[in-house]
Amino acid sequence: MFFLKKKEIPLTEFFPEGFADIHSHLLPGIDDGAKDVENSVALIRKMASFGMHHFVTTPHILGDLYPNTPEIILDKLQLVQEALTATDLGHIRIRAAAEYMLDEQFAVLLEKGNLLTLKDNLVLVEMSYFSPPLNVYELLFELQLKGFKPLLAHPERYFTYHNRFQEYYKLKQAGCLFQLNLLSLTPHYGTPVQKTAQQLLEKGLYDFVGTDTHHEQHLELLQKIATKSNVKMLAGVMEKNVGF
Repeated sequence: MFFLKKKEIPLTEFFPEGFADIHSHLLPGIDDGAKDVENSVALIRKMASFGMHHFVTTPHILGDLYPNTPEIILDKLQLVQEALTATDLGHIRIRAAAEYMLDEQFAVLLEKGNLLTLKDNLVLVEMSYFSPPLNVYELLFELQLKGFKPLLAHPERYFTYHNRFQEYYKLKQAGCLFQLNLLSLTPHYGTPVQKTAQQLLEKGLYDFVGTDTHHEQHLELLQKIATKSNVKMLAGVMEKNVGF
C-alpha cells in the first residue's frame, strides 16, 4: 500500500503553498473539538507550524447533540479571530462553515436555506457511519435544487459502503463531491477505513482533503502521513484545497 512507504518528510513540505484545511473543529466549546479559546489557539499554532495558514473550520450541526446555528458559530469564530490577532498568529486566515449531519433536522435547515458554506455554494455534509439515511439521495437532490453543492466528509468512514463499493459511484453520479480525511491514510480509524481510503484515492474519487482536527492527538498522528509517496499520490487532490 503506497502510504506505508516510510520515506518521511517534514509536514511543511507536504502541504502545498496556500493550502486551506477545510474540515476541522477549532471553535471553542460548541462541539467535540476545541474546549476553549486557549485550546483553539494552541491547535491553530501547531497546525501553522506544519505549514497551514488558511482554515475554513467546520463545527458540527447535529440535532440536539450540537444544536449550533450560524449565529453561534460566527460569534465563536470572532472570539478566535480576536485571540489570534492578540498573538503572533495575526496572519492566520480563518473562516467558519459547518459540518451538517444528513438527517431529518437537516431537511428543516435546508428548507430555510441559511447554510454556512465552505466556499461559494459548497456545503460539507456527513452521515451516520453505520446507517445512512434512507432518503440520502433525496436530500442530496434537494440540496442541489436549492443551489448548493454537497461535499461528503470522509466517505471512507461509512462502514455500510465498504462492501458495497458501487454506492460510492452512485453518490458521485448524484452530484456529491468527496473529502478525504488525511488521517484515514493511517490506521487511526481502523484498517477497513484505511483500505477504503486507498481504494477511493486510487480510483480518483476524491475532490478535496481535510484534517478533521479535533484535538492535539490528531495533530501528533498527522505527522505520519508526510511521506514522499503520499505527496505524489495526493498532489492533484491537495492542490484543490488552495484558494479557499
